[in-house]
Amino acid sequence: MMVAQQNQTSGYIYTFQAFLTWGLLPIYWKWLSHIPALEILAHRILWSLVFVVLILAWQKKLQFKAIFRNRKAWMTLAVTGLLVGSNWGVYIYAVNIDHIVEASLGYYITPLLNVALGVIFLHERLNKVQLLALTLAAGAVVYLTVDYGQFPWISIFLAATFGVYGLLKKMSGVDALPALAIETMVLTPFALGYIVWGMYTGHGHLFNESAKIDFLLIMAGVATTLPLYWFGIGAKRISLTSVGFMQYIGPSIMLFLGIFIYKEGFPQEKQIAFSAIWIALALYSYSIVSAYRKQKKQTS
Repeated sequence: MMVAQQNQTSGYIYTFQAFLTWGLLPIYWKWLSHIPALEILAHRILWSLVFVVLILAWQKKLQFKAIFRNRKAWMTLAVTGLLVGSNWGVYIYAVNIDHIVEASLGYYITPLLNVALGVIFLHERLNKVQLLALTLAAGAVVYLTVDYGQFPWISIFLAATFGVYGLLKKMSGVDALPALAIETMVLTPFALGYIVWGMYTGHGHLFNESAKIDFLLIMAGVATTLPLYWFGIGAKRISLTSVGFMQYIGPSIMLFLGIFIYKEGFPQEKQIAFSAIWIALALYSYSIVSAYRKQKKQTS
């Protein structure tokens, strides 16, 4: 009993660390804001591969034969690699052009989009509360587009790519870290080519500016991989419901940073849209808790 409680407590800590780090990542990208987003992305991909391979080697799990023998698995991971790469790139771009608030909206929308994807691709059924939540979220996006006068493409792109990424990862059946290794392997030739070209032409920033910038570019792999590693450990030790609630930590921190630290502003149109999304998320969370309690009663 004591061991189970300790595992659960450590699970909460690991999961919280992961979401806290994801929420604070805009600060990291802001330190590199004078560097083009594509160059930062290239370093994030390359050094993520290096770091995840080191972790897998340390765990003695550096085995990819089974994955490559499964054509469906590695082809799925090739697609998820492109999805996560584009997601990372747009996220870095959003942070560095002072659109952190819009990026946070994307990650608030993601859980609701996951519900829609479940209906479309996994033939899951919506209850009335979930349907109301999705309608509210869709209404918020339409309102923001019409009243604010600009389609929130960053929010929608981040939500869509991350939502489809999660769906395909679930279907691949490969553990998080080996999957990330394959995904970054797919992207690394392009990333490495871009970095080498930058060094050759003198346009790149690695080893061309300061030791601090070199350190930050290389450590982008750690900043990417470590929270995923923590999440992989933590999510196995706590309930899916708990993970569902804690996933709002990241975008909430991002929203706070965008409004209060980087002074992006929070006009009335965004306040109304975010309020609708928060109500939708509250309804979605209520539906999860209700389903969890019902299942618990049936099994007890």
